[in-house]
Amino acid sequence: MDPLPASVLPAGVRARILPPNNGLDVHVLEAGFETPGRPAVLLLHGFPELAYSWRKILPALGAAGYHAIAPDQRGYGRTTGWDPDYDGDLGSYRVLNLVRDALGVLNALGHRKAHAVVGHDFGAMVAAYAALVRPDVFKSMVLMSAPFTGPPSPGAPAAKAPDIHAALAALPRPRKHYQWYYSTRPANRNMQHAPQGVHDFLRAYYHHKSADWKANKPFALKGWTAEELAKMPTYYIMDLADGVAEAVAREMPTPAEIAANRWLPEHELEVYSAEYARNGFQGGLQWYRVRTSGRFNGELELFAGRTIDVPSTFIAGASDWGIHQTPGALERMQKIACTQMKDIHLIPGAGHWVQQEQPAEVNRLLLQFLKTT
Repeated sequence: MDPLPASVLPAGVRARILPPNNGLDVHVLEAGFETPGRPAVLLLHGFPELAYSWRKILPALGAAGYHAIAPDQRGYGRTTGWDPDYDGDLGSYRVLNLVRDALGVLNALGHRKAHAVVGHDFGAMVAAYAALVRPDVFKSMVLMSAPFTGPPSPGAPAAKAPDIHAALAALPRPRKHYQWYYSTRPANRNMQHAPQGVHDFLRAYYHHKSADWKANKPFALKGWTAEELAKMPTYYIMDLADGVAEAVAREMPTPAEIAANRWLPEHELEVYSAEYARNGFQGGLQWYRVRTSGRFNGELELFAGRTIDVPSTFIAGASDWGIHQTPGALERMQKIACTQMKDIHLIPGAGHWVQQEQPAEVNRLLLQFLKTT
């Protein structure tokens, strides 16, 4: 697999494939690579994203004196060696193996520690566990869009309130939770072979979860009940009969809205759609299966009660429902899980894709944090 061509990358950002590590040939984007000895900042993307999601952040970090590194994580993009089969090795996607992948990227680039690990969406989970289990390597942490509530306690249920699914299905408007839908066998085919095509599927998906979708006006939910969860948009609490392709198709932006989009113009979206049309989505969906099955919680329970004690901050869009999808998560992160959580920043004009929707403000906050840690 060749790295992304320079023609789709900002000035000062290069793509390359690292030598084999933990079974993977890892595709990375990097900035600030010209000068040896720079402090490393590792950037971990979420779903359905790529290292390319950091294209607006990498140049600013490089210009500020850091070696900024963004890998396509296991299951994504031009990284190869991962199992793409629904019936394949799910264990390779367990959280601590993803942390091992991250350590391998640093080592392959000559770093024994990182000034910071930064994670967005599902990448925030990997970043959090990296800071939790290897604070000697990851000296500070930035989470974006997904609060971390700490490792599971021994004996905790494998998944939240199993009967929530029956309760959601029994609502007057029958619903289902997206994470459990993403864990089903049909989910990948529904996305990769969406009736509208992968490109338009992703256009609607990104639009629906952004600040451009004006109905994104999140608020704290009162609890983990079907009635409360159903207050969230259908990209999280789906209509029972829908696949995600059908759910987001109803919110497809108009041609005028697409033409007006500056944070994800068509030529940038084409980078995503080409990668997902080739690979499908199953690699990323395996991460959801690890979470919803609870099969690998046992090794995470080793860290029960342990806190993240490195300097930390949290950045998200003010229009992002992701910060509220697990009731009480933001507060638990601040008060219990992270002992040095310095600030919570909710950026106006951004939804879930905060580092793409409002990169200038994310860069300002990120550099401000890095300079003080």
